[in-house]
Amino acid sequence: MCVWAASSAVLAEPTRSHGYLVVSDGLKIHYVVVGRGTPVILIHGAGGSAEGNWFANGIAQALAKNHRIVALDCRGRGQSDDPPGNSLPNRTMAQDVIELMDHLDIARAHIHGYSMGGAIAEQILARHPERFITVAFGGWGIQEIDPEMKAKVPRDKQGTDPKEAELYAKFRARLAKRNKAQSAGKDAERKPPNKGRDDGSRPQIDLTKIVIPVLAINGEFDRPNAKTYRMQRQLANFTSVVLPGKSHLSAIAADTIPPLYIETLVEFINSHDPK
Repeated sequence: MCVWAASSAVLAEPTRSHGYLVVSDGLKIHYVVVGRGTPVILIHGAGGSAEGNWFANGIAQALAKNHRIVALDCRGRGQSDDPPGNSLPNRTMAQDVIELMDHLDIARAHIHGYSMGGAIAEQILARHPERFITVAFGGWGIQEIDPEMKAKVPRDKQGTDPKEAELYAKFRARLAKRNKAQSAGKDAERKPPNKGRDDGSRPQIDLTKIVIPVLAINGEFDRPNAKTYRMQRQLANFTSVVLPGKSHLSAIAADTIPPLYIETLVEFINSHDPK
């Protein structure tokens, strides 16, 4: 999940445009476009939004210097519609991304997702690997599924960023405030959406057949070994970056994101643009 935080980014603000797409099941999906160049699709975490996950911390602005950034509000989040019954399978949200790419005439893109957004990117990778130039996971990874290999994963460092508890408290307070406002206002019928992992299972991917560049960025206290050990073993072109002292929220929140996160992502995408 990601935190909705006030912007503290100092990067120059490029001009944004907003759009809406009605996807195949009738829901309206909101998205933001900024910059020019090779497309980059940004998929936010649970409880977040395009603005909160990518613009508040400066990631979108940094990438937009050389790229066309498309950041969507996943269904049930931000300015996008809630689904019937508040059901949010990752595979359905992955299809929303594909339909958005088709709507914008984007055949292939760099795709980066944080937490739930990483799970959605994983779903896309399993079903539509041809739509990727690169894939970057933040706060996420494709984990071991074989019990024998799980036992061989190096132990992750224990602990947490001291700011993590405060970030989670703010995150929960914002969600509670939003839900209260929704129930009291004209959207009285709108209910808080369920979390995005109600698929029941993760997709099966043969990582040995993935040839595109893959990046994973995880906080030191966010189980980076558990999330990336299989990727390190099986992917042909994989980079893992661990953010010292960071946990799940502090790795991405506007007030605590380390420069290493943005620098790593920008360099990775710049270096793998089609020639």
